[in-house]
Amino acid sequence: MKKLFFNEKLMLSVVLLNVIVVFLQECGIESVVLNVIDIVCSAVFVVEMIVKHVVLGTKDYWRDGWNVLDGTVTIVTLPALLAYFVPDMAEYSFIIAFRALRVFKLFRTARRFKNITAIWAGFKLALRQSAAFLLGYLVIIVVVAMFNSAVFSHAAPQYFGNPLNGIYAMFQLFTVEGWYEIPNAVVGGMHPVWVHIVRLYFCIILFGGGIIGMSLINSIFVDALAADNNDDVKAQLKNMEEKIDTLKAMLERNNDEAQ
Repeated sequence: MKKLFFNEKLMLSVVLLNVIVVFLQECGIESVVLNVIDIVCSAVFVVEMIVKHVVLGTKDYWRDGWNVLDGTVTIVTLPALLAYFVPDMAEYSFIIAFRALRVFKLFRTARRFKNITAIWAGFKLALRQSAAFLLGYLVIIVVVAMFNSAVFSHAAPQYFGNPLNGIYAMFQLFTVEGWYEIPNAVVGGMHPVWVHIVRLYFCIILFGGGIIGMSLINSIFVDALAADNNDDVKAQLKNMEEKIDTLKAMLERNNDEAQ
């Protein structure tokens, strides 16, 4: 049992088969064969989790990030199996839709890549180093959204009727999505002078938050993400410089001895 359920190639084959079955089911293809395969695959995942709990222990199992992802998906998607045995479960489509979450089991293939740990560590470092700027950026979005909701709630309630709509509208603006539709909805029925002022205001928001702000976020995050690689290069250059200095000292010593 241990060799069977700790065989990554075999388990990945079961995961891939189950993902294909779920994909066909979500496409509207229903058959007894697909249902049986889905039930069998789900049972295999449950037994795999139980076997790993017995072999590794509960603490060691849930200490591993990949097992956390795998076990969580297995547990969360189990209620979807009730649809095969309880006719009334068809009314609870959101529970049945949980079976689509099994596609996340494919992420377990990432553990086969040697550099995935270094990539994840670099991502966490980049996120940590850019956290202050990201937080400030979100604060700006919330503040501007609340201001816009107070000023333009009557002019464009679909965008600024409340702060939540305003925040979503700001995300649209900052990602250059609907940047012209929102101002046009706001200025409807306004005096021509105010039309130009409001449009200029939204252009400033777009330029400051969308173009400059998003560019800064991208540059800071990418720079932080590449920081580890830069440190390695600097260490290698320093090592090379030390070796060159050592060689120079040896050559100078040999010249002195020769003279």
